[in-house]
Amino acid sequence: MANTQKLNCLMCGTGEYTTGWTGDGASKSDKKIGVVGLTLFDLRRLGKVDKLSMVGVNGGKFPAIRKHLQDNIAGAYKDMDVSFDAFPEEGRVDPFAYKVAIDKLSKGDAVIIFTPDNTHYDIAIYAIERGLHVLVTKPAVQLLKHHNELAAAAKKHGVVCFVEHHKRFDPVYSDARARAQTLGEFNFFSAWMSQPKSQLETFRAWAGRDSDISYYLSSHHIDIHCWMMQGKAVPTRVVASAATGIATSEPYNCVPQTEDTITLLVDWESLSSSKHRGTAVYTASWTAPLKAGVHSAQHFYYMGEKGDINVDQAHRGYDVTVDETGKAWYNPFYMKYSPSETGHFDGQRGYGYVSIEKFVDAARSVNAGVSAAADFDAHGLPTIANTIETTAILHAGRISLDEKRPVFIKTSSSGEFSLE
Repeated sequence: MANTQKLNCLMCGTGEYTTGWTGDGASKSDKKIGVVGLTLFDLRRLGKVDKLSMVGVNGGKFPAIRKHLQDNIAGAYKDMDVSFDAFPEEGRVDPFAYKVAIDKLSKGDAVIIFTPDNTHYDIAIYAIERGLHVLVTKPAVQLLKHHNELAAAAKKHGVVCFVEHHKRFDPVYSDARARAQTLGEFNFFSAWMSQPKSQLETFRAWAGRDSDISYYLSSHHIDIHCWMMQGKAVPTRVVASAATGIATSEPYNCVPQTEDTITLLVDWESLSSSKHRGTAVYTASWTAPLKAGVHSAQHFYYMGEKGDINVDQAHRGYDVTVDETGKAWYNPFYMKYSPSETGHFDGQRGYGYVSIEKFVDAARSVNAGVSAAADFDAHGLPTIANTIETTAILHAGRISLDEKRPVFIKTSSSGEFSLE
């Protein structure tokens, strides 16, 4: 990119998705060496990123994290510098260390947030108000009010704010979205996404307490469906239902209010036809079987006026059987961890990587004066401004569960969403 400076980035959150480190060692999931840190280390090698920093709550974790990254990233790939500045310093515990870390940055730098769902808003608004670009993991926030405030702040300060909805960059989901545009009016959508019960061990500190499985997993498919529906239909009513009993029992012992599986039933109304209304069912679970052969079961079915689409992204016609562990279905489109022929990292085409790189490119483009932050709202990218419907549905689902009633989503003449 012509005349663009390298981007300085702060990683907020030191857990599985950032580093692959869970506190007890390397993650047992499909992200053993993480996604965010690895991607940024590689983007630094390729000249797009410069100074990196990382902030958590407990500075005591950093020696183990540094060793993990040195052994499993620097030791696995050629020319990979895994250095970063850490906050808080070793021996300190500080839940507000993100403010110290953000204050060290300069206007135009970037913050990438992978922290518990209930912390996203506070970190993101603090960063945006200081002129920093922000990439926040899904769900962007838990409250519709907070999403609206982040969108307004990003517009006011002219910064890029993306939600890390990486499924938009899955080539199959992206292709399905394009094909759905040719199928006429929307009629029915059904989505399933689950992860094995072992995730409850990783997430026990916050599962059911600070967020739920609908926010954590259904946010993927809800965003994909909202993206499909842009300009075609709007959500109008949400009714939620939940299954319980596994997460709160031995050996997981999550807090009493933790749901196992959450289903949202959502009514949609066409924007162009008074006759057409559609129905969507979004289900997510973190109590799937332990040895199902996939880490994330994920599929959806879309039916339109003129045809349908059926996507199974858990079983992609690619399975491997190993004597000790049995059969597993792999996802080669997400992150490729095996090195290239030269020994370098070779996963630049994975959609987990692409999602972060798109944000880095957008932030650098704005810093160089080549683009305005608002330009990206029209590019099919998951900006904070064009992902508001996803938060409206998720927030409505939470209210429906808590208050045992339908929740209505209202759209004003200016396109603003509210809940009743």
